[in-house]
Amino acid sequence: MKPKNAPLPGQIADVDLRLLRVFKTVVECGGMAAAELELNVGMPTISRQVKDLEERLGLVLCRRGRAGFALTAEGAELYAAAQQLLAATTDFRTRLEEIHQQIAGDLHLALFEKTVSNPACHIDRALAQFHAAAPGVQLHVHVGTITDIEQGVLSGRFQVGVIPEHRRSDSLAYRPLFGEQMHLYAGAGHPWFAPEARWQWADLRRQKLAGLGYHSPNLRLAHQHQLQRHATASDQEGVATLVLSGGFVGFLPDHYAQPFVAAGRMRAVSPDTLGYDCSFACIYRHDPQPTRAAWALVQALDAAHTPAA
Repeated sequence: MKPKNAPLPGQIADVDLRLLRVFKTVVECGGMAAAELELNVGMPTISRQVKDLEERLGLVLCRRGRAGFALTAEGAELYAAAQQLLAATTDFRTRLEEIHQQIAGDLHLALFEKTVSNPACHIDRALAQFHAAAPGVQLHVHVGTITDIEQGVLSGRFQVGVIPEHRRSDSLAYRPLFGEQMHLYAGAGHPWFAPEARWQWADLRRQKLAGLGYHSPNLRLAHQHQLQRHATASDQEGVATLVLSGGFVGFLPDHYAQPFVAAGRMRAVSPDTLGYDCSFACIYRHDPQPTRAAWALVQALDAAHTPAA
């Protein structure tokens, strides 16, 4: 007869799984006495646990007595079902452990422009290492201005950013990566394109300067040396175009300007004087803490830009 407290079909509690494991072991050992060593408990405890399972399910699962241990028809059916259920729970736990070890989902990385041609920049190596370690992550790479990247990381639109350092936010973490040299360039047709005496910062104040139109090391330098911008650009491509016009001078990364210099279309002006160093950093939010995928990318960026011992 089915006990009143027997659970409805499909309602499997943790205690049921524990008792099913005991029952499965008893069946596979051929009896309760034989299961003592396997379960590391005494036969009275095993007998009570099997009895508890029978009462919870409202079934008679086995016969025990002088004739020995034997399954009932219901017990045999339950044993087959228990094998499937316990195997499924084992598979589930294994899969759950794998999920915890894996990194998946979408990850948005924002980069400041014109970094790929910098020989000191190894973001490509970092991405190769990251992809090998986390092939399940769908990576999205964006290119933007410093302000766009900072605001995007702060808002959560980007998880990781790489920008030139110019000012710091208390809400962001900064990890230095690589450097970049900026020089003043003049295009063919500009008076400063021809070989000249050593121009100084005071001389530059009398030239038409093209610069980036947002807060950046470029803008900070202009304020520091009291330089007046006569043209602004939204990115370094715009600055280069204005320099190539011959009507303006402007600061550009040396690695980006190199092809134009090689082609005779622009040249660095007084590079020992009219230039500055720029440091790039990886940024991410302090709070909330980076996701596992974002942290893995930060570590890959660190590793790729750490000099070999």
